[in-house]
Amino acid sequence: MISRDLITIVCILVCLIPNLLMAAEPASASREIECVILLHGMGRSPSSMREIETHLLGKGYKTVNLVYPSTSESIERIAEVYIPNAIAKCQLSPVDKIHFVAHSLGGIIVRQYLQTNSLPEGSRVVMLAPPNQGSEVVDYVKEFFAYKWLYGPPGQELGTNPESTPNRLKPIDIEVGIITGDRSFNPIFSALIPGPDDGRVSVERAKLQEMTDFLLISSPHTSIVTNPAVLKQVAYFLDHGKFDHSQEDQRLDRKK
Repeated sequence: MISRDLITIVCILVCLIPNLLMAAEPASASREIECVILLHGMGRSPSSMREIETHLLGKGYKTVNLVYPSTSESIERIAEVYIPNAIAKCQLSPVDKIHFVAHSLGGIIVRQYLQTNSLPEGSRVVMLAPPNQGSEVVDYVKEFFAYKWLYGPPGQELGTNPESTPNRLKPIDIEVGIITGDRSFNPIFSALIPGPDDGRVSVERAKLQEMTDFLLISSPHTSIVTNPAVLKQVAYFLDHGKFDHSQEDQRLDRKK
């Protein structure tokens, strides 16, 4: 006959098992309440952000790799129509934080959205090679028919003049990390850009006054989204609100 003490012990263990299992869950399980919206650059597609997406999924984040018309709608309209759709997809299940990782034009779209909207507390933004103060390349090519045809309204908005969309946007109240490159495979475009550049945007014009942290790496504009070091730094910033400046194999440049 089973003793009363043994029955008591079994009951206690049954009650404790669920708690023990919860305690044993990996730390990444909590990431299910954090969603990252990925925004590709002008003239590109969500496939260009696939490696970043895969890396973040491996870290436990939910992702929305947004499809949006980067060459046929204005920056303001993209921010007003397509960003809310992405946020709604994040919120199909409960989330505590909604982050953005944006390449090039995508960073300007995030800034446009945050002019009149906010994100949950603790949300962060990582911008990759953003033309935050416009690009001299756009100043030079924007009147060419082929450029207008290929890049549409957004392509006309990214110049360096004070009235351009990047330069008229107000500071955004959120933690922003910016990664840009100083390697170019386009000597013609680089000749138009003062100082170090990535073939599209100068290092200085990628910066924001309100940025939380800044990272400079050896990468051209287009392939920055597939750079293995960048993948790690994106996740690190979303985790910590700063970049990992201890990596000796990268050229690093803190916020100035």
